[in-house]
Amino acid sequence: MILCGLCGYNSFFPLLKRIATAVVLIPIVLALILRAPIPLLAVVVAAVALLTIHEFLKLTESYGVKPMRWPTYIFVVAFFTVLALNFGNDKPLLSTAIFVYCLGFSAAIVSFYTLTIAMPRVELSTAYPAAAAAVFAFTYIALPLGMLVQLRQQWAGAFYLLYLLLIVWAGDTFAYFVGKAIGRHLMSPRISPKKTWEGAAASVVASVIVGWLLFAHAEQISLAFLHVGLIQRADGLYGAEIPGMSTVVVLTIVLNIAAQLGDLVESLIKRGAGVKDSGAILPGHGGMLDRIDALLFAAPVLWFYAAWRVMQ
Repeated sequence: MILCGLCGYNSFFPLLKRIATAVVLIPIVLALILRAPIPLLAVVVAAVALLTIHEFLKLTESYGVKPMRWPTYIFVVAFFTVLALNFGNDKPLLSTAIFVYCLGFSAAIVSFYTLTIAMPRVELSTAYPAAAAAVFAFTYIALPLGMLVQLRQQWAGAFYLLYLLLIVWAGDTFAYFVGKAIGRHLMSPRISPKKTWEGAAASVVASVIVGWLLFAHAEQISLAFLHVGLIQRADGLYGAEIPGMSTVVVLTIVLNIAAQLGDLVESLIKRGAGVKDSGAILPGHGGMLDRIDALLFAAPVLWFYAAWRVMQ
């Protein structure tokens, strides 16, 4: 009897920590994406990127890699510094173009940069794996997070960021609880033993419902945020700018699938490293990589849609 009580407590306490952390962090994140100036948002996202990359490079040690930490951190800081300085532009197309130039140039030189830094190593056999880990850390983590910053600079950027976070959070929450309650068919037992097809389906449905409701009331929500000073007018979505519901449903499904794949890919990395969590910085949630893994795949999809939308 006592043992059963302890088992219930041990299963409830992590859930309580998970909820408490979310209650504290969600208002802070929402305030940042809706109201924070672009330079401040870039600084905060850069800090998240650095913490996440630190966790990732720690994981690579389990693969026999001797990572180059500081060169990677410096390159990431330089990338986000450019994003922080490129603000105040009232022409989103130009801002997007500048970001694409920055992205392309960074992706092109990061290999040369890391391999050059690795050349003086005594053990030459460690040079390429270290450089490869640094390049992957930049493209896997820093570039998608940079896309979130640039997305915020576009017209209705705050609204689209809110949309992305809400559907990812809704999908993740429903996948967890539905999978735990009725999940029977395992999705990928070797990579993530607790993920089920029932949870994945619930995740898609929850994301579509939240996305549909958000866009169905986009103008009212935007005007309400504008009235209380949470956003500026260019950050909301109004009238003819609101996409059709068929577009919203398709986009939400694609984003949800991308988010679930992002979660599975991170599980693959952790499973190969032989660890349960990427870190312990967030009580009940594990590490920073555990918390943003879904965004790393979903952010580029939404960024591409938003950039394409502006060009129409």
